[in-house]
Amino acid sequence: MARGFRTIRDGVTAFAMLALIWLIAAKLNDAPDTVHAGQFHAADGDSLTLGAERMRLRGIDAPELNQSCERGGTRWACGWEARETLQRLVAGSDTRCGGGERDQYDRLLVVCRSGGIDLNAEMVARGMAVSYGNYEREEERARVEKAGLWAGTFERPRDVRDHERERSGFEDVRRLIGQVTGWE
Repeated sequence: MARGFRTIRDGVTAFAMLALIWLIAAKLNDAPDTVHAGQFHAADGDSLTLGAERMRLRGIDAPELNQSCERGGTRWACGWEARETLQRLVAGSDTRCGGGERDQYDRLLVVCRSGGIDLNAEMVARGMAVSYGNYEREEERARVEKAGLWAGTFERPRDVRDHERERSGFEDVRRLIGQVTGWE
């Protein structure tokens, strides 16, 4: 009987130790959120600045600033409109943006709220951004309502950035060849 009790006790002890290690690891990875308030400036439809702090709205992807889309057979500056929409949303005096992680460009990944509204979700619901993993319901609603981008055709912002990278890489090579050969 003593041997069976010891096995149970050892199992309980091992479980308790694993639980403690898990709690410590979770606490170490749980960085406190940085919260910002103030006069935000929309750099584009999913990026903000506040002083020297650069922020990226988590979970959404808005058209690039120079991107145009099509609606009713007419091209429109969807990138500029997305930026203007975000600027209006963050203009409220009670706007707060918070996050605890940074992206590869050292921008703070944030969720912004104003008047109890999640502004990231609102950008997607208005059709001024697409969901990037967090706001599928809002995107579906925008599609059904043909809001913003969904009123016509557009290229996903990620694809626009990929094309711009490809073009800039080609231009760099073309320029280098021109310099070497004198064919500029």
